[in-house]
Amino acid sequence: MRSPGGLSVRLDVRAALVVVLLLLAALAAGVVLIGTGDFPISAGDVLKTLAGNGNAGQEFIVDELRLPRVLVGLLVGASLGLGGALFQAVTRNPLGSPDVLGLGQGATAGALVMIVLFSGSAAEVTVGALVGGLVTGLAIYLLAWKQGVHGYRLVLVGIGVSAIVTAVNGYLLTVSDIVDAARAVVWMTGSLSGRDWDQVWPLLGLCAVLVPLVLVNARGLRMLEMGDDVAGALGVRVERVRALLMVAAVLLTATATAAAGPVSFVALTAPQLARRLTRSPGPNLLPSLCMGAALLVTADLTSQRLFGADQLPVGVVTGVLGGVYLLWLLVTERRAGRI
Repeated sequence: MRSPGGLSVRLDVRAALVVVLLLLAALAAGVVLIGTGDFPISAGDVLKTLAGNGNAGQEFIVDELRLPRVLVGLLVGASLGLGGALFQAVTRNPLGSPDVLGLGQGATAGALVMIVLFSGSAAEVTVGALVGGLVTGLAIYLLAWKQGVHGYRLVLVGIGVSAIVTAVNGYLLTVSDIVDAARAVVWMTGSLSGRDWDQVWPLLGLCAVLVPLVLVNARGLRMLEMGDDVAGALGVRVERVRALLMVAAVLLTATATAAAGPVSFVALTAPQLARRLTRSPGPNLLPSLCMGAALLVTADLTSQRLFGADQLPVGVVTGVLGGVYLLWLLVTERRAGRI
């Protein structure tokens, strides 16, 4: 597409259609999820209430109780999907996701420190998870640095750091009392239960800043997938772009984990599913973002419809589905001779 001023933009029609359909699916699932619970509300009444035409009871249930939870689910899923796409593009490895690299475990360690050692409040646990994820991401990057960061070295270092942090988390659970341990286990599962506007605004603000920043650097990320030498020859400042995008990915992942706990496998599966739908090379950033949002909200809707409100944390559903997908991915990669 060319503008009258001479600016040209490449538009992948199939990818754009996938983005629109995934966005519509995520929003539709969100509307149905808002109406699901002990006091069911039809989709039509949900839409009327969101437009300001509901009765007092519906407005309280929708605006104060259920809408924040759904918005947190959409934002967390979008953040994990985009963060996973960035990590997989930087490492050039379909297994290079925050789940494998240990960022979720790092955020969990930060939360456990606040729960077990300081009996922290919900806000303090959120801050601890954010700090733990950022520190873990920085440690992985520094340990993987050797005249630059190579994708496979980053994955291997991440796996090692993940194992260490997982052991630390196990130790923290063993030295905690039964009340703190129960609270920690619930948080570690990953759940949207009890989420309110206090979790929505930080996520929304971060996404408003980081998503445009990532999209502006999408061209450099596409060049990086062809190798550092080729990207450098095409004018990309390789290490600057890589470091910037990794910081963005770590922030997205850590903030999402701080808001909803370590929801597993969304960051791993969303970019790969988006790539298969678009059939397009490159990082597929927007499709991955929309796929992550749709996956998480749909998983939460599934858990509530099958088991009742707040009976099964959404992290259990994504863990089961993601584990099946991971086995399939490993078999596929082995048959292709890549592992």
